[in-house]
Amino acid sequence: MEEADRPSTARMIDFWLGGEDHFPVDVAAARAFEGAYGPCAPLFRELRAFLGRAVRTIAAAGVDGFLVFGAGVPTRGNVHEAAPEATVLYTDVDPVTIRLGQRILADSDRAGYGYGYGDATDVGTVDPALLHRFVPGWGRRPVGVVFLGLAAFLDDATLARTLDELYAAAAPGSFLAVDFDGEELAAHPQALAMMGPQFRMRPPAAFGPLLGRWTPTDDGIVPVARWRPAGPPADLPDAFHGGLATKRSG
Repeated sequence: MEEADRPSTARMIDFWLGGEDHFPVDVAAARAFEGAYGPCAPLFRELRAFLGRAVRTIAAAGVDGFLVFGAGVPTRGNVHEAAPEATVLYTDVDPVTIRLGQRILADSDRAGYGYGYGDATDVGTVDPALLHRFVPGWGRRPVGVVFLGLAAFLDDATLARTLDELYAAAAPGSFLAVDFDGEELAAHPQALAMMGPQFRMRPPAAFGPLLGRWTPTDDGIVPVARWRPAGPPADLPDAFHGGLATKRSG
């Protein structure tokens, strides 16, 4: 397996989720972050559980194609495991993670999952051939767009423009699964500094307006543990807020 010389958030998350698709540099970075913040595995397991609930909700509405931005490592409850009958195109910008994802999916017993380059801020960077193959009907029939782990690294103007461009490109009836980082990390300045200057925390009141024309479901954008939990919500810090939004038909 190809080695990496710098850590990747995607592979750090794989480590926190108990996966096997990461490198020593990722483990070292994950442990350094935990030294400044505290245990992260429960938070990312809950975020992944939210992803599963959101994807299953989209699939239950009859959507059978997903476009995933900032996909990271496509395992440990990722989209194709939550909706095994759907077709899925994973995209990312990190070449090592893309090749890792392609290797993982090549071992799958189904051909309905692909992985390629895609910059979330420019849907035009997604290979049209991959889009046609794995998200058939893109722009003409409803799809699920997964946009997790990205908003915190985009300024307000870029995020609003990006979500509006995705809205314009997706067909009516499509869904957007999205999350935002709240302000909880402000209480941990050393950990916050590790996130880099691009990292953006936002107050909950800012989430809705950034969605633009996307319409949140009645659940709203809430701490992920409280979004349609299968049982009593996990008692965790409200680090991540998430929800579903739709492009209404007609």
